[in-house]
Parts: sequence; structure tokens; C-alpha cells
Amino acid sequence: MLNTSAEAFAPATVANLGVGFDILGLALCEPGDVVRVEWLDEPGARILTITGDGGKLPHAAEKNTACVAANSVLKLLGSDAGIGIHIEKHLPLASGLGSSAASAVAGAVAVNALLGEPLDFAGLLPACLDGEAAVSGYHADNVGPCLFGGITLVTGVEAGQIHNLPIPKNLYLALVTPDVEVPTVMARSVLPQQVSLKAMVAQTAAVAQLIHALYTEDLEAMAAAMENDSVVEPARAHLMPMLYEVRLAAKRAGALGMVISGAGPTLCAVCSGESNARQVAAAMQAVYEEAGISSMGQFTPVAKTGARVLNIK
Repeated sequence: MLNTSAEAFAPATVANLGVGFDILGLALCEPGDVVRVEWLDEPGARILTITGDGGKLPHAAEKNTACVAANSVLKLLGSDAGIGIHIEKHLPLASGLGSSAASAVAGAVAVNALLGEPLDFAGLLPACLDGEAAVSGYHADNVGPCLFGGITLVTGVEAGQIHNLPIPKNLYLALVTPDVEVPTVMARSVLPQQVSLKAMVAQTAAVAQLIHALYTEDLEAMAAAMENDSVVEPARAHLMPMLYEVRLAAKRAGALGMVISGAGPTLCAVCSGESNARQVAAAMQAVYEEAGISSMGQFTPVAKTGARVLNIK
């Protein structure tokens, strides 16, 4: 008997971790996007409804990341099935939380579930990347952790090139998202096309220090390494309202360090324990409140698992 519908969740992600531009990322326990799919008579996938996006996301099949990923799954399987897609957006758009990746991953996982789960997550990776590419390029710094969970080192676009790294005990993240959109295309356009040898050495040393800190569960060293970005943050700082004021407030509240999440404008602080992360999130949000900028604050541990099927009917 065929399933009639399937629903999947895909989590928010923090890409780059400061110094690891396009090669490091992690999954958050919350928030995340939910995609529900059902059968249609006409072949191919198409969007039926989108909620939570304020009417901003495209419904066109070739422009919506969830729909592109869904159609890519059908192509991988050689299927001419008709699929209707319902998207529940719980991630703000252009926020640096991997919104486009979450929709793509949830779409691919939901369609795969509806079809009886013929593919494992490694097999779904190309479809997820196709979805992400529709908006922000064919790379896996968001898709990797969103699909597989945890903290990931991304050295390519194949499943064997996405490596899970240790998650230190007591690691919590405090995040604040000001009500300002920073499209990925804009954030990439301001980056330098060349860097000096000195900057390259410093950046690679910081990435190495960060990886070492994860394996030794040294949160202070982890945070210090994440902040030691001499290439990307300086180029993007002007796009992030009150970046330095929020960092100061976060550290005064006990944060070990703070970086831009992905392309921003979300800011992500490294904290030790849940209570510390709660205090830091409140302190970060208070900076924007005082400046008259609305924002969303949250705190969460790293999600050990990524996308998941919520139900199949």
C-alpha cells in the first residue's frame, strides 16, 4: 500500500565557524524547516503552499530550493511521480542560519520518505546540493551538517568528503538574529579575491587550532580560534549591525567568543552550558533592543543528528 504523505524536518546550521570559510559547519537542535509532500497526478514536483516566509519565497519549481531538491531526487531515482510540496518556514530568510539548505534538505528527505526511502542520506546529498545551488552555490558547508548533523569538516561535495568532528561537552551556542537581511550573494561579493601569504598562514593555523580544540574538548581554545579570522569577518563586518557592540556584550555576559554565523547577520556566541548560553543570548538581544532594532535571540546545543522524517502516512 502506497504512503499518502510524508513530512521531514531539517535543522538550522551555522556555517564557517569563524575561520573555516566554506569548510566548517554545525547543526543546531532548533529551529528548523518542515516540508510535507503528497502525491499529485502530474509528473514532477511543484510547490502547493508556503507558510512562514512572509510571501517572499518563490513558488517556481526551478527557483525554490525544496522543489529543486525534490525534483533532483525524482531524477536520481528515474521516477515520473507527481509530488506536491508544502513548506513550513521556521528559519528567517537571508539570516546566516542555512535557511535555503534547510528547505532543500527537508524537501529531499520528505520525497525520499514518500517513495519508501530508497536512498540513504549519502545518496540524497547530491539532490540537497542541487537545491542549495539554486540560491547560494553548489557547496556543502550548510547542507552537510543539516543533512548529517553534528559539527562537520567539508572537503568536497561527496558524502565521503564530509567528516564528522567531535562535539565538546557543555558546548552551547547563543545566537541573535537582527531584523536585517544579508543575502548570501551580497555577503560573498564583498570578500577579497586574493589574500596575502601571511593571511593564508594565519587562517590555516586558526583552522588547525579549532580542529585540535574540538578533539581536546577545549571550549576556550575553540572560541579563540573561531574569532581569529583575518580574512572574512573584516570584509563583512560593515554588513552586520553593531557587530562589535554585541560581541562585547556577549563576553561581558560570559561568552567565550562570538562570530558571524554563515553570511550573517546572525551572530553566534560560544558558551559553556545552558544557563550561560541563556544569559548571553539575552545580553546580545538587549544590545539591539536598546538600539531600536528588533531581533530574535535563542540558545541551543549542537544537534548530534541532522534531518529526520517526522511522519509517514
